[in-house]
Amino acid sequence: MAKLSLHVSEKERQKESKENKRFSTSQKGWGKGFAEKPVFVKRMMLPHFWSAWFALFMLFVIVNVLPYRVQMFLGSKIGRLMGTILPARKYVLKRNLELAFPEMSDEERHNLSKEIQRNSGMAIFETGMAWFWPDWRLKRHVIIDEEGMQYAKECTASGKPVLVLTAHFVHLELMARIYGTYIKSGIGVYRPTDHPVWEWAQVKGRLRKNLALVSKNDPRSMIKALKSGAPIWYAPDQDYGRRVSVFAPFFAVKDTATVAATHNLAKIEGTMITPSWTIREGDKYHLYLKKALQDFPTEDTIADATTVNKVIENMVRMAPEQYLWMHRRFKTAPDENENRYPGLEE
Repeated sequence: MAKLSLHVSEKERQKESKENKRFSTSQKGWGKGFAEKPVFVKRMMLPHFWSAWFALFMLFVIVNVLPYRVQMFLGSKIGRLMGTILPARKYVLKRNLELAFPEMSDEERHNLSKEIQRNSGMAIFETGMAWFWPDWRLKRHVIIDEEGMQYAKECTASGKPVLVLTAHFVHLELMARIYGTYIKSGIGVYRPTDHPVWEWAQVKGRLRKNLALVSKNDPRSMIKALKSGAPIWYAPDQDYGRRVSVFAPFFAVKDTATVAATHNLAKIEGTMITPSWTIREGDKYHLYLKKALQDFPTEDTIADATTVNKVIENMVRMAPEQYLWMHRRFKTAPDENENRYPGLEE
């Protein structure tokens, strides 16, 4: 049986780069990973990019014209369709649930999988809302507990470095927009892309209420961002490989590759690690704002990674169907020969 392919091959990417179909517009270099405005160059108007510009235009129109409930209905249908046309992603989802929830029956995991697919489709429009909605429309759909909001404002006004610990929920874009609108404008950690139109769109959209973005591949810039006095959003719940990771429990997977950066960044004097995330509740987005982690960091990197993973796991258990389960969270194992996703090509 042929294995599924998750990504465009490196050979194909190199070919597209030679044809100007892929190129980076983000700043490169140690300490230069800040994006403070979207970058536009003339090459982005080549015919190859017209479909991307059209998709962005249609997303802008749909999220600003259609009622919220209609958008969520369409998104749920698109999500189920994605499960059919993107079999590799569906396979990753299935394996993640098998690894994370072995206590569930096959039927329970199947039902959860369908809900995750629906939510993943809804995220398309939620991203558009975060990027294109005016403030007055956004505020109709926000819930924030007064105590949590007051605490978060005190933290960000204290002058101390604030690392906002969050997770990859499907509506993470909205979380950042809501936090920047109600608490304080800040800086987000992100992954630059070599598709210039999508890079332009994500930078422009994410800077709607925030100050800058910083590349996850540039730790010096992350440190500069943390020391800037603005809150910095950081979601350390993806697998970035063994070079930058330690192994700690996450759900039922005892050895999950977990980036050590939270532990390292927290060593900056006075840094507060404040968990924050958003859950969709009906037609509202509830921004949860919790108190800073106590006795963190310790001298034990693995113990701190375990703490961070537990905090994120507790977030996810509130609404597992709204979490981004379609990436290979458990890709890297302690044994280099262990393959947790045997149905995929590398």
